[in-house]
Amino acid sequence: MSRAGLGLALLLGLLTSPALRADQPTQDGFVYLDQVLKSARYEVRYAGADNFVGEPIDGYQKARIILTREAAVALAAVEKDVALSGLALKFFDGYRPQRAVDEFRRWAADPQDIRQKARYYPDLDKPALFRDGYIAKHSGHSRGSTVDLTLVDSATGKELDMGSPFDFFGPISHHGTAQVSVQQTRNRETLRQAMLRHGFEPYGAEWWHYTLKAEPYPETYFDFPVQ
Repeated sequence: MSRAGLGLALLLGLLTSPALRADQPTQDGFVYLDQVLKSARYEVRYAGADNFVGEPIDGYQKARIILTREAAVALAAVEKDVALSGLALKFFDGYRPQRAVDEFRRWAADPQDIRQKARYYPDLDKPALFRDGYIAKHSGHSRGSTVDLTLVDSATGKELDMGSPFDFFGPISHHGTAQVSVQQTRNRETLRQAMLRHGFEPYGAEWWHYTLKAEPYPETYFDFPVQ
Protein backbone atom coordinates (compact mmCIF):
# COMPACT_ATOMS: atom_id res chain seq x y z
CA MET A 1 0.00 0.00 0.00
CA SER A 2 1.29 3.49 -0.85
CA ARG A 3 2.02 6.03 1.88
CA ALA A 4 -1.05 8.04 0.79
CA GLY A 5 -3.20 4.93 0.84
CA LEU A 6 -1.91 3.98 4.27
CA GLY A 7 -2.67 7.46 5.57
CA LEU A 8 -6.21 7.26 4.22
CA ALA A 9 -6.70 3.81 5.76
CA LEU A 10 -5.52 5.09 9.15
CA LEU A 11 -7.86 8.07 8.91
CA LEU A 12 -10.81 5.89 7.98
CA GLY A 13 -9.94 3.67 10.93
CA LEU A 14 -10.02 6.70 13.21
CA LEU A 15 -13.39 7.75 11.87
CA THR A 16 -14.90 4.38 12.81
CA SER A 17 -13.12 3.89 16.14
CA PRO A 18 -15.18 3.36 19.34
CA ALA A 19 -13.58 6.44 20.92
CA LEU A 20 -14.78 8.65 18.08
CA ARG A 21 -18.25 7.10 18.01
CA ALA A 22 -18.66 8.14 21.67
CA ASP A 23 -18.65 11.77 20.54
CA GLN A 24 -20.33 12.09 17.18
CA PRO A 25 -23.18 13.98 15.52
CA THR A 26 -26.68 12.58 15.87
CA GLN A 27 -26.83 11.82 12.13
CA ASP A 28 -25.07 8.70 10.84
CA GLY A 29 -22.43 9.39 8.22
CA PHE A 30 -21.33 12.70 9.76
CA VAL A 31 -18.34 13.60 11.97
CA TYR A 32 -17.01 16.54 13.94
CA LEU A 33 -14.25 18.05 11.85
CA ASP A 34 -12.12 18.89 14.90
CA GLN A 35 -11.77 15.14 15.51
CA VAL A 36 -10.28 14.60 12.07
CA LEU A 37 -8.06 17.59 11.28
CA LYS A 38 -4.93 18.36 13.28
CA SER A 39 -4.03 22.00 12.67
CA ALA A 40 -7.27 23.69 11.60
CA ARG A 41 -8.68 26.80 13.23
CA TYR A 42 -12.38 27.43 13.77
CA GLU A 43 -14.56 30.54 13.94
CA VAL A 44 -18.12 29.26 13.71
CA ARG A 45 -19.87 32.53 12.93
CA TYR A 46 -23.47 31.31 12.99
CA ALA A 47 -23.16 29.99 16.54
CA GLY A 48 -22.75 33.59 17.75
CA ALA A 49 -23.81 37.11 16.84
CA ASP A 50 -20.87 37.96 14.56
CA ASN A 51 -22.62 37.30 11.26
CA PHE A 52 -24.76 39.06 8.66
CA VAL A 53 -27.97 38.48 10.66
CA GLY A 54 -26.44 39.81 13.87
CA GLU A 55 -27.53 37.03 16.23
CA PRO A 56 -27.02 33.28 16.81
CA ILE A 57 -28.73 31.24 14.10
CA ASP A 58 -31.34 28.56 14.73
CA GLY A 59 -29.83 25.08 14.80
CA TYR A 60 -26.33 26.08 15.92
CA GLN A 61 -26.29 24.93 19.52
CA LYS A 62 -22.50 24.51 19.64
CA ALA A 63 -19.62 26.23 17.88
CA ARG A 64 -18.41 23.12 16.05
CA ILE A 65 -18.11 22.12 12.40
CA ILE A 66 -19.93 18.96 11.28
CA LEU A 67 -19.38 17.36 7.86
CA THR A 68 -19.90 14.07 6.09
CA ARG A 69 -17.11 11.56 6.59
CA GLU A 70 -16.19 11.83 2.91
CA ALA A 71 -15.77 15.60 3.07
CA ALA A 72 -13.74 15.34 6.28
CA VAL A 73 -11.37 12.80 4.70
CA ALA A 74 -10.89 15.05 1.66
CA LEU A 75 -10.18 18.05 3.89
CA ALA A 76 -7.56 16.06 5.78
CA ALA A 77 -5.74 15.75 2.45
CA VAL A 78 -6.13 19.51 1.84
CA GLU A 79 -4.73 20.18 5.30
CA LYS A 80 -1.59 18.17 4.55
CA ASP A 81 -1.26 19.86 1.18
CA VAL A 82 -1.30 23.46 2.44
CA ALA A 83 0.91 22.61 5.43
CA LEU A 84 3.77 22.15 2.97
CA SER A 85 3.57 25.91 2.38
CA GLY A 86 3.36 26.83 6.06
CA LEU A 87 -0.41 27.30 5.95
CA ALA A 88 -3.41 25.93 7.81
CA LEU A 89 -7.15 25.86 7.22
CA LYS A 90 -9.66 28.03 9.09
CA PHE A 91 -13.36 27.15 8.98
CA PHE A 92 -16.39 29.42 9.32
CA ASP A 93 -19.15 26.93 8.51
CA GLY A 94 -19.78 23.38 7.39
CA TYR A 95 -23.01 21.43 7.67
CA ARG A 96 -25.92 23.88 8.07
CA PRO A 97 -29.33 22.70 9.34
CA GLN A 98 -32.27 23.47 7.04
CA ARG A 99 -33.84 25.45 9.91
CA ALA A 100 -30.87 27.84 9.71
CA VAL A 101 -31.43 28.31 5.98
CA ASP A 102 -35.09 29.03 6.72
CA GLU A 103 -34.05 31.68 9.21
CA PHE A 104 -31.81 33.31 6.59
CA ARG A 105 -34.77 33.43 4.21
CA ARG A 106 -37.02 35.06 6.82
CA TRP A 107 -34.32 37.59 7.62
CA ALA A 108 -33.74 38.42 3.94
CA ALA A 109 -37.49 38.98 3.46
CA ASP A 110 -37.64 41.54 6.30
CA PRO A 111 -36.82 44.98 4.84
CA GLN A 112 -36.71 46.59 8.28
CA ASP A 113 -33.77 44.55 9.61
CA ILE A 114 -30.69 46.17 8.07
CA ARG A 115 -28.52 46.38 11.19
CA GLN A 116 -25.62 44.53 9.53
CA LYS A 117 -25.93 46.12 6.08
CA ALA A 118 -22.91 48.42 6.38
CA ARG A 119 -20.60 45.53 7.22
CA TYR A 120 -21.86 42.69 5.03
CA TYR A 121 -23.84 44.05 2.05
CA PRO A 122 -23.35 47.84 1.83
CA ASP A 123 -23.92 48.03 -1.92
CA LEU A 124 -26.90 45.65 -2.16
CA ASP A 125 -30.54 45.80 -1.14
CA LYS A 126 -32.02 42.72 0.47
CA PRO A 127 -33.97 41.55 -2.63
CA ALA A 128 -30.63 41.34 -4.45
CA LEU A 129 -29.44 38.73 -1.97
CA PHE A 130 -32.00 36.32 -3.45
CA ARG A 131 -31.42 37.45 -7.03
CA ASP A 132 -27.64 37.11 -6.87
CA GLY A 133 -27.64 33.74 -5.13
CA TYR A 134 -26.37 34.68 -1.68
CA ILE A 135 -29.58 33.51 0.02
CA ALA A 136 -31.60 30.56 -1.30
CA LYS A 137 -34.45 28.24 -0.37
CA HIS A 138 -31.99 25.37 -0.04
CA SER A 139 -28.25 25.41 0.61
CA GLY A 140 -25.61 22.90 -0.34
CA HIS A 141 -24.38 23.26 3.24
CA SER A 142 -27.44 21.31 4.41
CA ARG A 143 -26.28 18.29 2.39
CA GLY A 144 -23.23 18.13 4.64
CA SER A 145 -20.31 18.31 2.19
CA THR A 146 -19.96 22.07 1.72
CA VAL A 147 -17.57 24.26 3.69
CA ASP A 148 -16.78 27.93 4.15
CA LEU A 149 -13.09 28.39 4.86
CA THR A 150 -9.93 30.41 4.41
CA LEU A 151 -6.18 30.02 4.87
CA VAL A 152 -4.07 31.18 7.80
CA ASP A 153 -0.37 31.36 8.53
CA SER A 154 0.43 28.24 10.56
CA ALA A 155 2.83 30.06 12.86
CA THR A 156 0.73 33.13 13.66
CA GLY A 157 -2.83 32.06 12.91
CA LYS A 158 -3.29 35.24 10.87
CA GLU A 159 -5.69 34.97 7.95
CA LEU A 160 -4.32 35.49 4.47
CA ASP A 161 -5.68 38.65 2.87
CA MET A 162 -8.38 37.55 0.43
CA GLY A 163 -9.52 41.05 -0.50
CA SER A 164 -12.91 40.77 1.18
CA PRO A 165 -14.03 39.19 4.46
CA PHE A 166 -16.05 36.02 4.85
CA ASP A 167 -19.76 36.52 4.02
CA PHE A 168 -19.25 39.89 2.35
CA PHE A 169 -21.96 39.96 -0.31
CA GLY A 170 -20.89 41.67 -3.51
CA PRO A 171 -18.78 41.35 -6.68
CA ILE A 172 -15.52 41.80 -4.77
CA SER A 173 -16.06 38.35 -3.25
CA HIS A 174 -16.44 36.65 -6.64
CA HIS A 175 -13.77 34.41 -8.11
CA GLY A 176 -12.00 36.20 -10.95
CA THR A 177 -12.90 39.70 -9.82
CA ALA A 178 -10.63 42.58 -10.85
CA GLN A 179 -11.45 44.43 -7.63
CA VAL A 180 -8.69 42.77 -5.59
CA SER A 181 -4.92 43.07 -5.73
CA VAL A 182 -2.48 40.68 -7.37
CA GLN A 183 -1.44 39.27 -3.97
CA GLN A 184 -5.06 38.87 -2.85
CA THR A 185 -5.79 37.02 -6.08
CA ARG A 186 -2.80 34.75 -5.45
CA ASN A 187 -4.04 33.99 -1.95
CA ARG A 188 -7.48 33.04 -3.25
CA GLU A 189 -5.89 30.92 -5.95
CA THR A 190 -3.73 29.08 -3.40
CA LEU A 191 -6.89 28.02 -1.59
CA ARG A 192 -8.77 27.24 -4.79
CA GLN A 193 -6.03 25.05 -6.25
CA ALA A 194 -5.62 23.08 -3.02
CA MET A 195 -9.35 22.44 -2.84
CA LEU A 196 -9.56 21.47 -6.51
CA ARG A 197 -6.70 19.00 -6.12
CA HIS A 198 -8.64 17.12 -3.47
CA GLY A 199 -12.07 16.91 -5.03
CA PHE A 200 -13.84 20.16 -4.17
CA GLU A 201 -15.42 22.65 -6.54
CA PRO A 202 -15.78 26.39 -5.88
CA TYR A 203 -18.89 28.57 -5.93
CA GLY A 204 -18.27 31.49 -8.24
CA ALA A 205 -19.83 34.24 -6.10
CA GLU A 206 -18.01 33.38 -2.85
CA TRP A 207 -14.26 32.78 -2.67
CA TRP A 208 -14.68 30.90 0.67
CA HIS A 209 -17.35 28.38 -0.43
CA TYR A 210 -16.50 24.86 -1.67
CA THR A 211 -18.47 21.64 -2.18
CA LEU A 212 -17.14 18.10 -2.45
CA LYS A 213 -17.81 16.96 -6.01
CA ALA A 214 -18.53 13.37 -4.98
CA GLU A 215 -20.79 14.37 -2.10
CA PRO A 216 -22.58 11.34 -0.61
CA TYR A 217 -26.01 12.99 -0.17
CA PRO A 218 -26.52 15.17 -3.27
CA GLU A 219 -30.33 15.20 -2.97
CA THR A 220 -30.78 15.25 0.82
CA TYR A 221 -31.15 18.40 2.94
CA PHE A 222 -30.66 17.55 6.61
CA ASP A 223 -32.08 19.42 9.58
CA PHE A 224 -30.46 17.88 12.67
CA PRO A 225 -28.93 20.54 14.98
CA VAL A 226 -25.25 21.24 15.44
CA GLN A 227 -24.77 20.11 19.03
